[in-house]
Amino acid sequence: GGAAVLQPGPAGGPDERFLWALWATSGQWAGLAQLMPSRFYNKVQDLHHRAGASTANPLLAYTLIKRLQSDWLNVVYSTEASENTQALKNGYKKVEKDLPLFEDLQGAARALMRLQDVYALNVKGLVKGVFQRASGTDLPEIYSPGQLFSLSADDCFLVGKVAYDMEDYYHSIAWLEEAVSLFRLSYGDWNTEDEGSLEDALDHLAFSYFKAGNISYALSLSREFLRYDPTNRRVARNVLKYERLLVEHPESATAEVGLQRPNVTHLQTRDLYEELCQTLGSQPTQYQIPALHCSYETNDSPYLILQPVKRELIRLQPFVALYHDFVSDLEAEKIKGLAAPWLQRSVVASGEKQQKAEYRISKSAWLKDTVDPVIVSLDRRLAALTGLNIRPPYAEYLQVVNYGLGGHYEPHFDHATSKTSPLYRMKSGNRLATVMVYLSSVEAGGSTAFIYANFSVPVVKNAALFWWNLHRNGTGNGDTLHAGCPVLAGNKWVANKWIHEHGQEFRRRCSPNPED
Repeated sequence: GGAAVLQPGPAGGPDERFLWALWATSGQWAGLAQLMPSRFYNKVQDLHHRAGASTANPLLAYTLIKRLQSDWLNVVYSTEASENTQALKNGYKKVEKDLPLFEDLQGAARALMRLQDVYALNVKGLVKGVFQRASGTDLPEIYSPGQLFSLSADDCFLVGKVAYDMEDYYHSIAWLEEAVSLFRLSYGDWNTEDEGSLEDALDHLAFSYFKAGNISYALSLSREFLRYDPTNRRVARNVLKYERLLVEHPESATAEVGLQRPNVTHLQTRDLYEELCQTLGSQPTQYQIPALHCSYETNDSPYLILQPVKRELIRLQPFVALYHDFVSDLEAEKIKGLAAPWLQRSVVASGEKQQKAEYRISKSAWLKDTVDPVIVSLDRRLAALTGLNIRPPYAEYLQVVNYGLGGHYEPHFDHATSKTSPLYRMKSGNRLATVMVYLSSVEAGGSTAFIYANFSVPVVKNAALFWWNLHRNGTGNGDTLHAGCPVLAGNKWVANKWIHEHGQEFRRRCSPNPED
């Protein structure tokens, strides 16, 4: 028997990174693909044709990353490709440096789970390519792709395996259940590119149920496993262990186990955050408040007299305004092009240091005004819009951020909440104001949610979102706690300009009133 149930595979995994040049090697694929087994070659060709029409679909993005990272590797080193093994390996090595890493694939799988949670999506629906809400939610449809794209048994298995390796049995059970169902339907039809099998899925699902407290079902799945692989001693020992546990604790055979999502200790506002993301930024009461209106504004700046900005007041407390058509399409594309070569995984302030974090998944780059005249022009426009001094060190360089598949930034303040924050290294005070320019549109998700103020703003291409982070007395405005909701479909680009306290003494005067 043994004292412990023996689980399959190792646990844990490296940090995730995103694949940013998915199509970089597409020109080289044709020659390499001709060496593939015909069935797999046809599958890849079909995926590429579909991608041209619906690259925003997160299911398609995930499966493409999986094909490039896992499936090709399995095929190249399989016996099915034995007739042209050397040519195949040589061709693969030529493109290997541009392909996703395993941590990219893990990140894509985690992104699907994040979208499942935040947008209350039904896993069974996702597997069929349908973005339907989980039962019990009265929410509008969030995304309808142009064409349905279903997941395979192996696609589901990998998502479940990633959750399993994180000891996240809430997600592993949902995804491995789908993997087992699909593997059962196709049992006996082995695909060379597959990472898993019915036996693998049953093995991981049984242990997930055991860890979740459902010993009876873990036993049933393990017995099914042994019908396919009766010589597996580890699973046979697990069956004996489960049987003994059920004899010792017969009440557990009928006990219902309620699976709970993993606790997120740093996120105390999860329910409100997700509710604001799910409403897609709708604000049904704003049109009933006369003070919230649209107007043309010059801010008494000569620069804006001939071309005033289009301001939409979103909220008065905290003060949040959206400036439409703040940049042109050409400027947005230019800024993205300047930033793309320098993108790196975004970091967050943690005590006196900056580090990567699961609650901020994006890539970012910093652009000085010396990089290109378009940055100089944007800075001049920002100064006219805000009336503030945005020359360094009174403002930070322009930060360009890309949120890809499931990219998000959970609730946070832009201003420092501790005097030890790295933000004070500029010696120009705290972050007084934020200007966030949307450089792209998205098909679904990606809203900016203000948690305590209880509203969210959808992505509006070329618009600039402005808010004050600090009261006039220098204290932080708690109502500016905000989040970047996960991108459900599309590719979100923003440019952030953070303006500091120092240098603004005569531009935004102090006030002893804590409400100002």
